[in-house]
Amino acid sequence: MLNIHALSVAYGDKKVLEEISFNVQPGEILALIGPNGAGKTTLIRTVSGTLPISMGQVVVSGQNLAHLKVAERAKVLAVVPQARQMGGAYTVEQAVMMGRTAYMGWLGRESERDFEAVSLALKQTQLEDFAHRQVAQLSGGEQQRVLLARALAQSTPVLLLDEPTNHLDLQHQASLLSLVKQLTREENLAVLMAIHDLNLVSLFADKVALLVDGELRKFGTPQEVLQAAHISEAYQTQVDVVAHPLTGAPLIFPRDMLDTRE
Repeated sequence: MLNIHALSVAYGDKKVLEEISFNVQPGEILALIGPNGAGKTTLIRTVSGTLPISMGQVVVSGQNLAHLKVAERAKVLAVVPQARQMGGAYTVEQAVMMGRTAYMGWLGRESERDFEAVSLALKQTQLEDFAHRQVAQLSGGEQQRVLLARALAQSTPVLLLDEPTNHLDLQHQASLLSLVKQLTREENLAVLMAIHDLNLVSLFADKVALLVDGELRKFGTPQEVLQAAHISEAYQTQVDVVAHPLTGAPLIFPRDMLDTRE
């Protein structure tokens, strides 16, 4: 379990996160939402250890991450960054093997266990046929799966995803999030994901945390958080919420978009 307790972060004298508290259970996807500047990426970076904590703590399976060395932290928590064009001459297999760095000895030699973990990650992300291709030659959606495979190769109980569907088309967005949800259930992972698209949140998240100005305003299921009043207030724009015709999940439409239809 990922436990975030009274977490506060500041840049100098300016507080950017203030006393954020929630849990992410094993087998659960928790989506971080909120307008630009709300603190979503800051929270992901703080939990990952990239930014220092001003107050509070982050605990994974009873371990305070502030007390762990970098290699120890990498064995309990993995990060999937935003989709970007990946360069370099690395093959897919080599890029995914980077996720095993914390497990290698001081000589940096791969063990049989490392190769097994990479092989499993490639299989889970359907990248086996791409193992010996250069990452730079892959599409954006395929590269994002490489980043996910690298995180899975770390064999951690917690995954952090920072806007994983940015720059991906609709097909690759749905494919990636379906894969994340499947792996969350199968591997009993605790997943914390920052994401902009509220309708993707509705379809793929189990819980939702709404951040506004660095504060946790709402927390609960998509049905509890993705309500017209909450979203309109947080995003400073009027929205309408309707039920998905097949699943009943809430779907959000900006009212301005509806008013301009001919």
